[in-house]
Amino acid sequence: MPPLLHGGDHTGGKHMWRRLVEPMGLLFGQAAQEAIVQGCALPLHNGGTAFSMVRLIEGETVAGPMPVSAIPHTWLPVVQRLVSPVSDAGLPAGPLVMGILNTTPDSFSCAGQHFNVAHALQAAYQMVHDGAGVLDIGGESTRPGAAVISPQQEWERVGPVLEGLRQSMPAVPLSVDTRNSLVMERALAAGAQVINDVSALKHDPAALPLLADKNCGVVLMHMRGTPQTMEAHTHYTDVACDVVRELGQRVEAAVAGGIARERLMVDPGFGFAKTQEQNVALLRRVLLLANLGCRVVFALSRKRMIGALTGVADPAQRDSGTMAASLMALPLGNPLLRVHNVASMAQGVQVWQGVQDG
Repeated sequence: MPPLLHGGDHTGGKHMWRRLVEPMGLLFGQAAQEAIVQGCALPLHNGGTAFSMVRLIEGETVAGPMPVSAIPHTWLPVVQRLVSPVSDAGLPAGPLVMGILNTTPDSFSCAGQHFNVAHALQAAYQMVHDGAGVLDIGGESTRPGAAVISPQQEWERVGPVLEGLRQSMPAVPLSVDTRNSLVMERALAAGAQVINDVSALKHDPAALPLLADKNCGVVLMHMRGTPQTMEAHTHYTDVACDVVRELGQRVEAAVAGGIARERLMVDPGFGFAKTQEQNVALLRRVLLLANLGCRVVFALSRKRMIGALTGVADPAQRDSGTMAASLMALPLGNPLLRVHNVASMAQGVQVWQGVQDG
């Protein structure tokens, strides 16, 4: 195929995401490097994974699978999104395990065990010992039909834990899972390095201008509606393509609002405004997220889709399934794997890396 362009294709416009390239035929480690040199594969985000085949998607029209050598010249700007390096968004490089620290009394999985500040801090220390590269602290439940609380109530849950962690573990990157600008502002002032917003900055009009003036990483998650209404918004033409395109629009909105693209991360939002079948279809084609050119956050931990696939009713017993599903993000190079059981996930990442990169 002709030489790729220099620099990513980040031109705006409502039709920007009409064209998507789906990478296929993955190769790893030495095999990937040899195939790239021979011209029969391309590097995925300039990392250790290569893809030798693609599907070209324009609107609802799909062409392929085809070898990368057969990609038409007019598609090269789109291909560039997949091969360009992805920013680490201010966090350590490579795959990171993100430990979940819910300070809510009604968490679907933690059963309120981190609602007590001392218990939350103890759990955080253990997660870091087990291999967490970043901790994600949340004070508002966003499970389907969750009760709404005020931003002030949310901060009263998050603030003491965040401040305690910043004092006791100053080197550990901290993320705060919130959609409210009041919590965002206070969290950043207290030392948080990432804001993780399940609404992709749609919930609070003050959130985007606030974050535009900061230097933190920002996670944009895909969701339709709100946690209270999202189960009524599950109609998709093609769930994987639709999620990527809708996330792409949020990326463009954030950039237009003044947030540097290099600070952005994206989360496909498993379990949010998606049925069981749609969650599985999205996971199967997760490499489409490479079109967005952002670091990916994978948040599958103990969710209902894992229970449905395994027949395990107790969320706390779904860690093995969580690890198997989360590993599907590793070809993207530097994902954040957001999990409850850090030790299990960290071990899974080590094995995957030892085999594929060894």
